[in-house]
Amino acid sequence: MQSPVLPLNDGGHIPQLGLGTWQTAPDKAATAVSAALKCGYRLIDTATIYENEIEVGDGLRDGFEATGLSRDQVFVTTKLWNSDQGFDSALAAFDDSLARLRLDYIDAYLIHWPCPKKDRYLDSWKALIRLKEEKRVKSIGVSNFQIAHMERIINETGVVPSMNQIELHPDFTQPELREFHARHGILTQSWSPLGQGRLITHPVIVAISKKHGRTPAQVLIRWHIEAGLSVIPKSIRGERIWENFNIFDFKLDSEDLASLAERDAPTNRLGPNPDTADF
Repeated sequence: MQSPVLPLNDGGHIPQLGLGTWQTAPDKAATAVSAALKCGYRLIDTATIYENEIEVGDGLRDGFEATGLSRDQVFVTTKLWNSDQGFDSALAAFDDSLARLRLDYIDAYLIHWPCPKKDRYLDSWKALIRLKEEKRVKSIGVSNFQIAHMERIINETGVVPSMNQIELHPDFTQPELREFHARHGILTQSWSPLGQGRLITHPVIVAISKKHGRTPAQVLIRWHIEAGLSVIPKSIRGERIWENFNIFDFKLDSEDLASLAERDAPTNRLGPNPDTADF
């Protein structure tokens, strides 16, 4: 079993379902990544600020050896942290990430947050363009960018991000931002797809899970898949990693989707607001 793939606007493709490693402790990351590759995951997401790039790289190598996968069969994403923004500093930070992961290239490199008060995201974007031109990264994108931030980098450089990784779950669906993505061919990728774990105990979601004989997490991940989103749930437990991937043999029906749609509200953001976050 393998994840479907979604097209990127630069001609590349990305697996729709991957393993996220936010809040994965370094001593757990290698095992989780290796287990994910053995289950069928072909997308692994990390970031400098997660402080687990070395261990993610270890897990990739363990997984390659165990499965016989080659490097070009696994899509690896990492991200530029806020303190490293700027043209020269972004290039240096990329070199550091590449060295920690011990890879020859990165599949996608993202600016983690716009940090508009710092006003360095445009220069950072220009650095990412350079990295793509040098073929050191295959795709470049952003994370937590609002429409105004994306419009600025597109207008200034003519280069459209391949993806925007944003907080997205049934409680907080960001329709205006997703519509902008659709118009520009920008892939929407969901972080915190389970609402930071808060949604798995909600009675509506529990009822849907019982109806289908699935876990609440599987119902939520399936919701992302059916919405055409790329999604990166995190887990360090082997059985949960498998459960999160085992969602391609059932579908939510119209009643399920209607019940989940009732939860959405623009005030349900759980993470920082990208317009004001400055860390």
